[in-house]
Amino acid sequence: MNPLGASLGRAEPWPAPGKLNLFLHVVGRRSDGYHLLQTVFQFIDLCDEIRFRVRPAGVVERIGDVPGVPPAADLVVRAARRLLDHAPGVRTGVGIEIRKRLPMQGGVGGGSSDAATVLVALNELWELRLSPKELEGIGLELGADVPVFIAGHAAFAEGVGEKLTPVVLPEPVYLLVRPDVAVSTGEVFKDPELTRDSAVITIRDSLTSGVRNDCEPVVRRRFPAVAEALDWLGHFAPARLTGTGSCVYAAMPDEASAREALGNMPGRWTGYVVRGINRSPLIARCRLEQDRMGSAR
Repeated sequence: MNPLGASLGRAEPWPAPGKLNLFLHVVGRRSDGYHLLQTVFQFIDLCDEIRFRVRPAGVVERIGDVPGVPPAADLVVRAARRLLDHAPGVRTGVGIEIRKRLPMQGGVGGGSSDAATVLVALNELWELRLSPKELEGIGLELGADVPVFIAGHAAFAEGVGEKLTPVVLPEPVYLLVRPDVAVSTGEVFKDPELTRDSAVITIRDSLTSGVRNDCEPVVRRRFPAVAEALDWLGHFAPARLTGTGSCVYAAMPDEASAREALGNMPGRWTGYVVRGINRSPLIARCRLEQDRMGSAR
């Protein structure tokens, strides 16, 4: 039986959740130019959705368009091809269909999460039996945020973002706002005014107070629309930039408060009422597939 073929016709897509950086400190720089970070990642229940279709052996393709992302540069295509490099005996190729719901270039990790879901899903569907650590190693080759989406737990992260310690966090309702601008991560990290020497802190420190996003002053200065969104959202609750932006977020007292604020949001922005979650829905989807494939044997 072709394991990927067996998955066709299933109603459930594979989720690729977004994330928030609850803080982001830049604590140094490696000799290769990569920045050393400390951050806390928490997932949100807003997800891209990914489905897989059988293709001839060796074929990896994206089905449909993703604005501004050529297929060859798409992390989902690159992830599938990297996985094939680690599994030359796979007898089928794959077509990858993405329903984008996460805002692009918004700092919520959509591309990295999509890549992680492809690695985790195809590891199951192709029955490769690679361990999570092996998948995280492949994911790190694609991007520093990919490993946390593979691990699937809210985490305190260090290094370039790949050294993960699971944490348990409150799971509040957030109002997430995407102003009418895209932010380039590369531009932010190249900015000479970016703070690169924040003091190293402990996990306990990160979960109390005194943390911030070191990228926020740079993004405020370079992208006035993001500054405006931060100031507007700050009238309702303490607002913060996630990653390098452009999305900003605030933990709200409850869903009703979040929706009331959303109703007053300027129409040129896009807003989302989301909940923070500590376990990725990808974990449950993976277990569902394991149960199905186990019962089919």
